[in-house]
Amino acid sequence: DIAESMLMRLARGSRTGGLAAPRPVQIFSDGRVHLRPLITLKKAEVVAALRAARVDWREDSSNTSGEFFRNRVRSGVLARWIEAAQRDALAGAARSRLLLEEDDSAVEAWLDELEPINARGQLLLVRLQGKPRALWRRALHRWLSRNPQSGEPSRQAFDSLLLALESGRTTRHSLGRHGFAVTDGQRLRFITGKKSADKIRRRAN
Repeated sequence: DIAESMLMRLARGSRTGGLAAPRPVQIFSDGRVHLRPLITLKKAEVVAALRAARVDWREDSSNTSGEFFRNRVRSGVLARWIEAAQRDALAGAARSRLLLEEDDSAVEAWLDELEPINARGQLLLVRLQGKPRALWRRALHRWLSRNPQSGEPSRQAFDSLLLALESGRTTRHSLGRHGFAVTDGQRLRFITGKKSADKIRRRAN
């Protein structure tokens, strides 16, 4: 599962948080906790333990289908990848996942210390000045997640907004159907409605 998830997420350009999945312990913002106590075991080890304990198990019939991306990776990619590596590539992927999780947690903790989002939900750009781009990117992702009306901007739209924030220039970007990301170079706000965004743009000019 670890190797399959990593290869799948590499294909779509995931960040360290995505590449560190699936995690043995995953805590969600709503309080839910997912536990995966067997995630570090290989399938052969699980099957051997079940046979030794004389426990029957069921195979998901969809596992042999090429309909799903994960199954195509499992049946058509992993074996060739392991053969090409000439080493235990699955163990290597598991270690990489652990190291990525450590790095991801460290950067998230650094961002927490900066407290870039104030009580009004504004992203304070001054607290990110001089910091690595990874922190700017994470701060913007965090700000967007706290403004559900902003929708999910495309990768191109996100990168365009990120570049504008780093440059410190006054700008506004359309976000979803309900409003705009507006910045005066010091802070980023989400403004609902076209009239409000136009009013702020006139003030900036």
